[in-house]
Amino acid sequence: MVGGQIRYSIPEEMKKGSVIGNVAQDLGLDLKRLRSGRARIVTGGNIHYTELKTDKGILVVNERIDREQLCGDVTPCSFSFEVILENPIELHRITVEVLDINDHAPVFPNKDAPISIEISESAAGGVQFELQSAEDLDVGQNALQDYVLSPNENFILKQHANPDGSKYVEIVLEKPLDRERHPQLSLKLIAVDGGTPQRSGTVNIDVTVLDANDNAPAFNQSVYKASVMENTTKGTRIITVNATDADSGLYGAITYSLSKTKGNAVNMFSIDEHTGTVSVSGQIDYEKDRKYEVRVEAKDQGGLTGSSKITFEVVDVNDNAPIINIMSFSSPVSEDAPPGTTVAVLNIKDADSETNGEIKCYIDGKLPFKIESSLTNYYNLITDQHFDRESVSDYNITITASDLGSPPLSSSTKLHLKISDVNDNAPIFNKNCYSAYITENNSPGFSIFAVSARDSDWNQNARISYLLEDTQVSGSPISTYVSLNSETGVISAVRSFDYEQIKQLQLVVKAQDGGSPPLSSNVTVKVQIQDQNDNPPQVLYPVQTGGSLVAELVPRSADVGYLVTKVVAVDVDSGQNAWLSYKLQKATDRALFEVGLQNGEIRTIRQVTDKDAVKQRLTVIVEDNGQPSRSATVIVNVAVADSFPEVLSEFTDFTQDKEYNDNLTFYLVLALAVVSFLFITCLVVIISVKIYRWRQSRVTYHSNLPVIPYYPPRYSDTLGTGTLQHVYNYEVCRTTDSRKSDCKFGGVGSQNVLIMDPSSTGTMQRIQSEKSILDEPDSPLEVS
Repeated sequence: MVGGQIRYSIPEEMKKGSVIGNVAQDLGLDLKRLRSGRARIVTGGNIHYTELKTDKGILVVNERIDREQLCGDVTPCSFSFEVILENPIELHRITVEVLDINDHAPVFPNKDAPISIEISESAAGGVQFELQSAEDLDVGQNALQDYVLSPNENFILKQHANPDGSKYVEIVLEKPLDRERHPQLSLKLIAVDGGTPQRSGTVNIDVTVLDANDNAPAFNQSVYKASVMENTTKGTRIITVNATDADSGLYGAITYSLSKTKGNAVNMFSIDEHTGTVSVSGQIDYEKDRKYEVRVEAKDQGGLTGSSKITFEVVDVNDNAPIINIMSFSSPVSEDAPPGTTVAVLNIKDADSETNGEIKCYIDGKLPFKIESSLTNYYNLITDQHFDRESVSDYNITITASDLGSPPLSSSTKLHLKISDVNDNAPIFNKNCYSAYITENNSPGFSIFAVSARDSDWNQNARISYLLEDTQVSGSPISTYVSLNSETGVISAVRSFDYEQIKQLQLVVKAQDGGSPPLSSNVTVKVQIQDQNDNPPQVLYPVQTGGSLVAELVPRSADVGYLVTKVVAVDVDSGQNAWLSYKLQKATDRALFEVGLQNGEIRTIRQVTDKDAVKQRLTVIVEDNGQPSRSATVIVNVAVADSFPEVLSEFTDFTQDKEYNDNLTFYLVLALAVVSFLFITCLVVIISVKIYRWRQSRVTYHSNLPVIPYYPPRYSDTLGTGTLQHVYNYEVCRTTDSRKSDCKFGGVGSQNVLIMDPSSTGTMQRIQSEKSILDEPDSPLEVS
């Protein structure tokens, strides 16, 4: 960007199209540059006085330029505009000074009406008569320069200069008049300027010579003084002046008038021309003018005048309310601002005077602020106590300024002050501890619970993030179990929970705000894993093995209620999901056996007869109490017989269904041999053990077969995690390889167990050797 500046001087009133100057030449530009740069004029006004001819590079007049319209009486008169070129951009300022031409002649007010002057023939030489002044719109040398009075014998012209440089003229009577010779005189007053060509304005002066009047009116005071209240109603009488004339008749009749002096006092008052009473005719304002001076003239009918001065002292009235200006206002203010902090600076003024202008300033209501005066007319609004944005976030402050006038006037202004937040409040949870519940086997990502905290602070200081504190659960980080949404506080499961492995999670959630430094608080969330019926009952006894068949032996002499065996099952679920019930699903003879609903005991429901089949097959279903319920089935084989051969003959059929038909005879013989050998071996071992126990006063056994727990008919879930009580009863199956164990028998029920290998026809019968055992079939086992 480059720039230049040119100044031209032209006379006003040039014709449109007149050349002002050669812009291209003066700026050192060629015409091609003007055209390629799309040179144009930019002005800030609506009237475009000039036009740029880019083809010639000259600046010409576009509109009529009237210096008096453009600048008035200001000199020098000029206007500026810019010439802009593009590619590259150039900016040049051009100033055109408009020179005044003498295009206005001096003009008298009411030039068509002559100036009428009445003068008594007895007027002495030296009497002065003030004439109207002419006006010329031109300035400088072209302005009004001189007055010329047409030649006459009686008057001369006397010129005076006003303080502002303007001129006014008076005619002075130089030679006494003679009414008899010249009852009227006609004069011309010519006003001329200094322009070339010179212009002039003319007004006629008609002088009427009156009869002799040798006494002029005289006031009784040279200066009158009066007081006037401001805002006095128009027409109110203030003072009456009095002038006397020693002449009689018409020459003694006086009329009063007010003559113009400095200011606009003559417009504020009027005088009754007959009585001399001065009244208010304008708006009296103490704040504009505190004192008025007017000239009062008394004129008789002979044309003689006398004058005096009236001074009006304006008395102030409390008619102006204080004006409040806010010089400075700081909003918002930090809530930790100390008392004494300046919030606003006020400038309060009252245009009235004395007590009417004295101001007192105060705050409406009880607010934590006060006002202190600093410099003259300046007041400071300062804080008076500490703020708490959480209690009050903003203040509407009404400041009232009242003067001491009677009645007092007041004005007020309102300030809306906001309190900016400081991070002084930590997030708060609604509770100290939360409890949440989730059912096991949930899907990962499942929303467990949502914590929520609130922060009394604002904006960033109240933006809460939720964090999961690093704690351990069973040696693993809590983050491997749950996740926490930092924005919403939603706790979600990371994995699928298993109630049987973990029953409760305890985690600590921290809520932290976004302040600097950040504040935080913690809350404990206890997640309770709720059990789901996801485990079927497990049958512990009778043991279902694929290699052999276990049959319970029932003598034909068994009475009603005879305990055949007990189905023992457990459910690793808890609560009602672990409550088990037993039902007989299938049976060879349903009229012979029943199953205890709660305890799983299989008992006879009638007397066993010879007609009952030896081979009885029972299918027992074990169901839990969950929704939906889960179940397990177990097959119990029962042999109804009094002798072993009878059992053997019948149970050979058990294996026929499971072996190949062509090898049936071979396997039966082999089974019989094996069972016989095992039976004899078992019998020898049992007798040996019993003898040893008799010697040691105790018997201990340890079996390789699983220990089968026995649930009493009435059980309770005392710990909420299972169905067994603290004290358990067990039944033990003994084998030939039994060694020392921790089992202690208080009394053993007689129970015959028949074990048959499907691959052979032999059987082994376990027989208790002690008579006490045979005599007490229902005695329980006690385990220590």
